[in-house]
Amino acid sequence: MNIKDHTKQRLQFLSRVVERESFYLNKTTKRLFVEPFSLKKAENLIDNDDLSETLEAFVSRFSRLQDTLGDKFIPQLLNALGQKQASLIDNLDTAERLEWITSADEWQEIKHLRNQMVHDYIEDLDILVSAIQIAQGFVLTLTNTSKKLKNELQKRGWLET
Repeated sequence: MNIKDHTKQRLQFLSRVVERESFYLNKTTKRLFVEPFSLKKAENLIDNDDLSETLEAFVSRFSRLQDTLGDKFIPQLLNALGQKQASLIDNLDTAERLEWITSADEWQEIKHLRNQMVHDYIEDLDILVSAIQIAQGFVLTLTNTSKKLKNELQKRGWLET
C-alpha cells in the first residue's frame, strides 16, 4: 500500500518521538523505583526536591507517551491504512484487533490513570501512591506498543531500518 509522502513523514516522525519518549520514560522509571514508591516516600515530597522532580518527570513522561501513542500515532497509522476518523475507543478497539495493543480496556485504564496522576495527585497522597504504583506496571505496555507500531511501519516499508 502506497501512502502520501507527508503521511509517511509524519509516521516516521511519530516513530522517532515515541522511541525517544520511551527511552526517557524508562530512565526516569529506573530512578523513581529504585525502591517501591510508598506513602512514606510521598509524604517526603515537599522536603525532597530530587524525589519530587523525578516524580514530576515520571508523570510527565508517562502522560506524554500515552498521549502521543493513543491520540496521535495510532490514529495517524489507522488513517494511513484507510481507516476513517474514529473515537478513541474505536481506534483502540481496532488497534487491539490488529494486535498493536493487548487490550483496549487496558488502554482506557491507562488514560484514566494518566488523568488521575495529572489532576488529582496534589490533593490526596493515597491516590498518588496508588496511581504511581499502577503506572509503573503500565510502563512496559506503553514501551512495547511503541515498538509494535515501529515494527508495523517497518513491515510496510514506511520506515527505514
